[in-house]
Amino acid sequence: MAEGDGVPEKVAWVLVRDAAVLVTRSHGRDRFYLPGGHREQGESDRETLVREIDEELRAAIDPDSMVYFGTFEIGEGHPDHDPFRMICYTADHHGRLTPSREIAETAWFHYTDHTRVSAVDGLAFDALHEAGRLA
Repeated sequence: MAEGDGVPEKVAWVLVRDAAVLVTRSHGRDRFYLPGGHREQGESDRETLVREIDEELRAAIDPDSMVYFGTFEIGEGHPDHDPFRMICYTADHHGRLTPSREIAETAWFHYTDHTRVSAVDGLAFDALHEAGRLA
């Protein structure tokens, strides 16, 4: 779940279409998140992303198409969140994006929706916007 420094980590998928990014919301949560999840013991980022996207969205990530997008981190002292790190990748996929039982809904967010995502996801939104990929 975390690298040697003890900060919890998530491996996340950045899927952008028409200047909007795919986000998911789990049951019982108000905030939206980039799809993905925590690494299981011994898993690589690639293995984690493939497994998590299959579990959450019933889609198959093409692991050979994965491209590192960035690592985003909330540190000690953040008013709304404990320390957390999110490692993001873009990747192609096969199959329809079909939410599993753990996902309450999916949405396509523009940069103006960044207040509806978690603090660490907001950092990824900022990077996408600065790169001209998110309107």
